Amino acid sequence: MAFLEYLQLIAFFGSAIFTVLLISLVIIQKSVTTPLPVIKRHKQEKTFLDPNILKNIEFPSIEDEPSVDLSVIVPAYNEEERMPSMLDECLEYLENKSKSANFTYEVIVVSDGSSDGTVALALKYSKKYTAEKVRVLELIENRGKGGAVRLGMLSARGRNLLFADADGATTFSDLDKLTEALAAINKDWTEDAVVIGSRAHLEQEAIATRSAFRTFLMHGFHFLVWLFAVRSLRDTQCGFKLLTRSAARKLFRIMHVERWAFDVELLYLVERLNIPVREVAVKWQEIEGSKLTPFWSWIQMGVDLFLIWFRYTIGAWQIVDTTKAHSE
Repeated sequence: MAFLEYLQLIAFFGSAIFTVLLISLVIIQKSVTTPLPVIKRHKQEKTFLDPNILKNIEFPSIEDEPSVDLSVIVPAYNEEERMPSMLDECLEYLENKSKSANFTYEVIVVSDGSSDGTVALALKYSKKYTAEKVRVLELIENRGKGGAVRLGMLSARGRNLLFADADGATTFSDLDKLTEALAAINKDWTEDAVVIGSRAHLEQEAIATRSAFRTFLMHGFHFLVWLFAVRSLRDTQCGFKLLTRSAARKLFRIMHVERWAFDVELLYLVERLNIPVREVAVKWQEIEGSKLTPFWSWIQMGVDLFLIWFRYTIGAWQIVDTTKAHSE
């Protein structure tokens, strides 16, 4: 057999094998996923404790009319040590703003199946500031950061909704920048708009302090994000994002990813739905105690990025009317 014929034979069988594998992957993905997410919420997770009257009260729904100006969602998994400084800064800012302007707020701490004193700590803040301003959503089992943020969003009363990391890595007063950018897009909570905090301006400084391996992982992750999901934004992972109620209702009812890559799916949907979005530079510092393990977390997120693109591309996941998203 001539060498050229041998290569053609290899190419033929290689193409056949690839086609079979691709068809199999499509069939598997369509059989193991649902077009819309199944949002699980236990009965106990539908209420919050008011520590001042020792009574459980039912959370409202994002489908309701808003009753405060801002909801701050704080996902927390075993954050007993890092969360106090974040909540102190957050609540001092919000209290000062509420005293100097006609402004109302709530903070929802979502304990994502924590096994330490996260819930007890958050309830101390609820007792001090009242459950009107600080509420604790205690999840029975760990969902992942995306799952925790989603349930917090679906329980919020705000016209605008912010989610902020419990470690306090972002300076909370930078919310002013995000609020101004949001108002420049849409002044009404009934219209869609998203503004995200960004650390892209700090990238060179971060590279100077990181190992070559971590820098390689960072650039690899950014490339995969650009390749599979989000192309108009530089920093998808900063945990400081502000949405109008309309946008939050639309997005968090249809999102599937519940772990670290949920930010990417969120912004993928923002681009697909043509929701107006802006990126705003914020101050940020790395806080010790991260739950991410650099290598394996990036591998998992890389897989998640491919699956986000693949599942939406083949229709295993669908972008449809959010009122049809279902729960159990």
